[in-house]
Amino acid sequence: MKKLDKLILGSFLGPFVLTFLVVVFILLMQHMLKYFDDIIGKGLGFDVIGRLLFYFAVFMTPVALPLAVLLSSLMTFGSLGEHFELTAVKSAGISLLRAIQPIFFFVIFLTVCAFYINNNLVPKAALEAYSLLWDIKQKKPALDIREGTFYNGIPDISIKVNKKFPDGITLKDVVIYDHRKHDGNKDVTVADSGKMYTILNERYLKLELFNGYNYTEGTSAGQDLVGKNPGYGTETLSRSKFAKTQVVFDLSSFLIQRTDKKWFQGNRIMRNMGELHHDLDSIHGQVMNQKLNHYTTYRAYFSFFTRNDSIPLPKELQAYRNKRDSLTRLELNKEQKESNVVPVEKPIAVDTTALGIPVRDTALLKPDSVKLPGKVTPVVSEKPATTKPVEVKKNRERAPSKAKSLAQNKAPVSTPPPVPPKKKIILTDSAREAKIDSVLNLPIEKSVYSSALSKVRVAKTQINNTNTSLEYHEIDQRVFRIQWHKILASSLACIAMFLIGAPLGAIIKKGGLGVPFLVSILFFIIYYLLTMTGEKWAKQGIVSVEAGVWAADVILFGVGLIFLRQARIDARLFEADFYQVVFDKVGGWYQQAKARWFPLSGTKN
Repeated sequence: MKKLDKLILGSFLGPFVLTFLVVVFILLMQHMLKYFDDIIGKGLGFDVIGRLLFYFAVFMTPVALPLAVLLSSLMTFGSLGEHFELTAVKSAGISLLRAIQPIFFFVIFLTVCAFYINNNLVPKAALEAYSLLWDIKQKKPALDIREGTFYNGIPDISIKVNKKFPDGITLKDVVIYDHRKHDGNKDVTVADSGKMYTILNERYLKLELFNGYNYTEGTSAGQDLVGKNPGYGTETLSRSKFAKTQVVFDLSSFLIQRTDKKWFQGNRIMRNMGELHHDLDSIHGQVMNQKLNHYTTYRAYFSFFTRNDSIPLPKELQAYRNKRDSLTRLELNKEQKESNVVPVEKPIAVDTTALGIPVRDTALLKPDSVKLPGKVTPVVSEKPATTKPVEVKKNRERAPSKAKSLAQNKAPVSTPPPVPPKKKIILTDSAREAKIDSVLNLPIEKSVYSSALSKVRVAKTQINNTNTSLEYHEIDQRVFRIQWHKILASSLACIAMFLIGAPLGAIIKKGGLGVPFLVSILFFIIYYLLTMTGEKWAKQGIVSVEAGVWAADVILFGVGLIFLRQARIDARLFEADFYQVVFDKVGGWYQQAKARWFPLSGTKN
């Protein structure tokens, strides 16, 4: 590395580190102002507050890096121009592009680091910060017992102190109502004085009470007392005096309770690019499934008009259904391979001609399901076409005798009378039309109208619900796409800010925190407004997601190239003489155009 590169890079690193820390601190305080009411008064330790500030500081890094690059580059090149060091560099034959080259490579390295931070560290920091902030919001305020008022912060306990000494421990005139039995004010403790402090890492509150009484009201355990009136109540009152007693209350409800982080991981700011891509794929699958279900179920609502409907599925739905079905088949085949499937034995070929079974059904025939009238000897063969018929032998025990068979043959057989065939009625076209007209001309009943209206209402509700659900899915899809592109855009904003800051500092030629700070704040506000407006329009669907997210970077990149060109030619953009020359040129062009188009406007008749 040459001495010039070391000089320029060394003059940049110091202001960059300083401005980065200052910008992070300013953004952190601005962000934490919204949560001061939820943090103050909770009795949080320094470790909890320190973790919260650290996580939010990492979360603010994507916004702080571009602003720090802009401000430090303005300060660096403004100081070099103010002390005529850039003039000396140019007089040595070194161009401005060569002078900003070492810082440009450093900014590229910084852009890579910013992308790593945005994609890996920022989602984790956001998850930790917002989950911790949620737990802090749910935490009860710190124990604060005031004079003359009842304190009900401890569950089922009410404490009143008439006087509290400056040490915060000594108390005077203490009254305690114990409601842990949930039966009213039946347990009361009154003490003349006492001491209050926490024990066991502030998990318990201990009260040492002096010179007091304890009043307890309850039901008597004995029902048969000598001289007791049967109509008298069974309530009893007991009073006990003490010189010193100790009462301990559990303060576990005042401790911070951590919530499982899985309930916060679905937010887009807590996802990296890989997880966002997976979420987008899941949302796309939900949208396609809903559209496919709508196409397959709409026939139930329009049963008459869609009877001969031949409208095919859209190409994207057809492709998605084929892909889904193929994935389902692959999963089923995988499960079948992993499971222990018993191999199916080869079927036994049986000649079923003797049983009267058609030939087309023999493929589904099983030997166990065939019930033959006699003994069956199945013939196993690998070729069903060449199987021999099964020999069926008559059972001699069940065979009828010859005499009985002759008697049956000689008995007269009664045959039923023949049924005359029905005549087929053939309708002509005119008869068909007359029959259809007679059906259509029937009066329509009220139930038919009611049924039609109910079907229309159901179909309308189903369509509206589907459209609403699809709109929500599309909004979620745009939001996750915005976050995916935002990780890249916020990283590349460092290069755009450097292209604005370095040439502008060389043009302004003012170092320090005065003019560079004002100019950097101006361009940062422009960048912030363009980013917020683009994201809002992209979320609403006014512009595409790419145009909404990348618009700020593209515009500032173009402005930076213009400033770089003006810095190369030593333009005096911030001097009055420059604008006076520009106004003179514009005035001359106006006079020439006026004389050309209106030559007689200044003459008199």
